[in-house]
Formats: sequence, structure tokens, C-alpha cells
Amino acid sequence: MKAPYINFLKNLLIFSLIVVIIYIVLSYLLPVSYFSMALPFLFPFYIGTSLISYHYLLKLLHKRFSKFVSLFMAATAVKLLWYMIIMVAYILVFRKDAVSFSLNFFILYICYTSFETISLVNYSKSYINPNPTNKT
Repeated sequence: MKAPYINFLKNLLIFSLIVVIIYIVLSYLLPVSYFSMALPFLFPFYIGTSLISYHYLLKLLHKRFSKFVSLFMAATAVKLLWYMIIMVAYILVFRKDAVSFSLNFFILYICYTSFETISLVNYSKSYINPNPTNKT
């Protein structure tokens, strides 16, 4: 199970670097008010959360594949609740940064959740059927 996790870590860091570069380019094109002052801290937050979540979901995939889909949905719901708590807490403390933080948080949420889901689906396909036969 270490190999897929290390592979995910490498891909996640490359993905994060690409997202950071996009944000840097956008920072020169868009007004400063579009970017939250907490943006530099959101990247490690999402990287850490994705790593923890992926590790947990890999364990579930290897243990009980039959229950994996329902447990995946439950894990996604818990993660969404965790994100909402963080977002609301930040907005309550830093009201002036609420709109830009919410926008940046949501964009990164979509990016990292999509990346994690795609990675997990790709791995689960190879885990279920390691040697697909070509029937053409």
C-alpha cells in the first residue's frame, strides 16, 4: 500500500505546484482583492487534508471493497463538514477577508477534491482489475 500512497504524494505535489503557479499568474492579472491573505496557508491545509483522506480511503479500499462506495461517501461528507467548520470559523474571525477567502477556499476545494477523487478512481480500477484483457 506504500507505493500508491507515495505515487499520490508525488502527483499531489506536482498538482499543487501547478495550482500555485496558476495563482501567481492570476495575481498579476486580477485585482489584489480577489486573493485572500490566508491563501498561502490554504495550500498546505489542502495538501495535508488530501493526504490524510487518501491514506484512509486506501485502507478502506484494501480492507472492504464491497463497502467502499458507502464509506467513500461518508468520508467525503465528514471532510466537507470539516471544511465548512474551518471556513465559517475563519470568516467569523476575519470578516473583512470573508468574500475573497470563501472564493479561494471554494476554488481550491473543487481542485483538490477533483484531483483526489480522480486519483482514487484510477487506483481502484487498477486494484480491481490489475491485468485488463483487451477485447476488441
